[in-house]
Amino acid sequence: MYHAVAHDPAPATLGLSVTPDAFAAQMAEVARRGFTPVTTAALAAAWRTGAGLPPRPVLVTFDDGYEGVHRYALPVLARHSFTSTVFVTSGWLPGRHATGGALDTMLSWGQVRELAVAGTEIGGHSHSHPQLDQLDARRLRFEALRCRELVGEELGTAPDSFAYPYGYSSRRVRAAVREAGFGQALAVGNALARRRQGPYALERVTVRRSTTVEQFGRLLEGTSLARDFAVDRALTKGYALARRARGAVRGHWI
Repeated sequence: MYHAVAHDPAPATLGLSVTPDAFAAQMAEVARRGFTPVTTAALAAAWRTGAGLPPRPVLVTFDDGYEGVHRYALPVLARHSFTSTVFVTSGWLPGRHATGGALDTMLSWGQVRELAVAGTEIGGHSHSHPQLDQLDARRLRFEALRCRELVGEELGTAPDSFAYPYGYSSRRVRAAVREAGFGQALAVGNALARRRQGPYALERVTVRRSTTVEQFGRLLEGTSLARDFAVDRALTKGYALARRARGAVRGHWI
């Protein structure tokens, strides 16, 4: 799971960004170790139908829709003939649909279309990037549907995959995403995606500014995840308990 790819990102995106050089080195590591990137939709379809996957399949995903994905990541991916999935927050992209709130320079819709033409899967990441599990039913439905409608309007094809903002979801959120028409969705979890997680709770691992090539290799191989993400997992459990308590106070069922 990537976010911004930039030399000098905004402070709000710095920790979850990577430099263009780091991204190039990481994709070279993907190639060196014999992994084959697939899209989120392709992985879900293979698991649903029992179809085969290429050797050592891996998802390369980008959340939010930062401009550097087009400027820096796309040429690297093209050089290796790699595919990826970009999950866009529709209201953060500039233009007539913009709601404001973007943390850094975002993709234009024209760039999103160019990514799609290049073979990138474009997925949804909500309309305004809220914590979905804290929304009432009406707003939750709007966030999922509005995003899917706008991406479909701009690209001519509605997105099939979704990623939860902040990785937060619940049974209620997953049901809303499914009802909006998405076929699968990604969380975070900092664990490997497994078929048993189900199509609406597939997990990913986080790549950060501080991730070295050696650490990245361990992420690819799925080794030392418990150690490398021990703090993240502890915080995630604490946040989950706090969000459930807030949701209960607001009358949201989990």
